[in-house]
Amino acid sequence: MVKNVNKFEKENVSAGTKTYKQVLISSEEAPNFAMRKFSIEPGGSMPLHKNSVEHEQYVLNGSAEVQIGDEQFIVKKDDVVFIPAEVQHNYKTLGEEPFEFLCMVPNKEDKITLL
Repeated sequence: MVKNVNKFEKENVSAGTKTYKQVLISSEEAPNFAMRKFSIEPGGSMPLHKNSVEHEQYVLNGSAEVQIGDEQFIVKKDDVVFIPAEVQHNYKTLGEEPFEFLCMVPNKEDKITLL
């Protein structure tokens, strides 16, 4: 399978501010992991929340302040981020570029809890 990212519709992420998601490889297409691309525009954010599944992320563009558990990190292009299941986290963009990242998650039920 080969796809072009520009062919995917950007869905608004209702919990976030100026935040969009594209499902690049769905749980119906791959047996173990789904791949999504998130874009958070300048001034955008995702609130503190936790997921029932882990997240593996690769930053494509921009920078953001990311809270994982009780720690704060500044992440930027080419950084890799791991968020364990059930650990609280959030995102806040920094600078004038969109913060964009790939997010891979296991194909399990993902319960999201806003905190």
